[in-house]
Amino acid sequence: MNYSTQMEAARKGIITKEMEAVARKERVDVKKLVELTAAGRVVIPANKNHVSLDPCGIGQGLRTKINVNLGVSKDCCRIETELEKVQRAIALKADAIMDLSCYGKTEDFRRKIIEISPAAVGTVPVYDAVGFYDKELKDITVEEFLGVVEKHARDGVDFMTIHSGINRETAARFRKNPRLTNIVSRGGSLLFTWMELNNRENPFYEYYDDLLEICRKYDVTISLGDACRPGSIKDATDAAQVQELIVLGELTRRAWKKDVQVIIEGPGHMPLNEVLPNMLLEKKLCHGAPFYVLGPLVTDIAPGYDHITSAIGGAVAAAGGADFLCYVTPAEHLRLPTLDDMKEGIIASRIAAHAADIAKGVPGAREWDDKMSAARKNLDWTGMLELALDPEKAGRYRAESRPEEEDTCTMCGKMCAVRNMNRIMAEVE
Repeated sequence: MNYSTQMEAARKGIITKEMEAVARKERVDVKKLVELTAAGRVVIPANKNHVSLDPCGIGQGLRTKINVNLGVSKDCCRIETELEKVQRAIALKADAIMDLSCYGKTEDFRRKIIEISPAAVGTVPVYDAVGFYDKELKDITVEEFLGVVEKHARDGVDFMTIHSGINRETAARFRKNPRLTNIVSRGGSLLFTWMELNNRENPFYEYYDDLLEICRKYDVTISLGDACRPGSIKDATDAAQVQELIVLGELTRRAWKKDVQVIIEGPGHMPLNEVLPNMLLEKKLCHGAPFYVLGPLVTDIAPGYDHITSAIGGAVAAAGGADFLCYVTPAEHLRLPTLDDMKEGIIASRIAAHAADIAKGVPGAREWDDKMSAARKNLDWTGMLELALDPEKAGRYRAESRPEEEDTCTMCGKMCAVRNMNRIMAEVE
């Protein structure tokens, strides 16, 4: 193998087995995929040590992907439950899984996820550093931060969120422009605190070249984290967010020079009318790199329903250029999600992604809808349930309320417009 990363292979005109797999699944020309990968417009997260991986592509012209967050915390440290979530997320067709564990020594858990997951696996190494070294945040050294990154890479993690963009200049911009909700990114707040306590530059910015060497060695896609993402619609598109985005654009070019694949992370909470402009801003400032968004959540008033506020923003964002949606569950802002919460979040995010794919004209996206519409026209209830995004729930609803006429439902019965039109049109013909 005479290449280190998927990007380097693409730039050399080499078609990897991962590229072939992605092109086949996405129904795109593999040579076009190679061009987009070489240009950084598409990434294929594929760590050399993730042997169970079924590779996916993220970026221009491809199906919008969704990510599922899970992991243990101090208050909810149930490894078996989180592994059950991994299996359920895979069954529900999540494209990526991020282990956001922030308590204890989670090495065995992370390795187990990588072992069983055909989906791309992501992590945020700065979360793990505190638990792994069992020491105060202030006392963690640069070498130790980079050591955790290398450990995750060696274990087989495909993409890592690294908050390199919150350097001292970005932090100064944040302080000069007060926010309603300050910094809500967990990783961003940890690095801001480390910088303040040590009066030093962000280690992932100062030693960015060392970070890139690790990523290149294992072919880890770097997901440049948005430490200054808005945590309320009031803080959206403010000076700190835009300042960090400018830095992320500069870091993107530095990564590409070393053939390291890059994803850009984005907001966050954002009014609906600001979503599309933000997609344009990111693509412009970050040179067309794939964009990964949390939501965006388009209102702050719906705890318990934030999978809906997120899906609204996610559909608009993806239709406007976002490539990767991080799911949000009904438990957002409230608690660690349960299995049921996770399912609700995945379904909502998949609906948003699919709606956007129709708008973007992604190959094959609309065929699914046309098949469902044909089944409805034919009153093919078996076909409708099989085509449903969530056949289990659709089937349960149908079974719970049986109609008198089997070719109708209990909403309209004999007044069913589809049934009556089928009959009259058959007579006319």
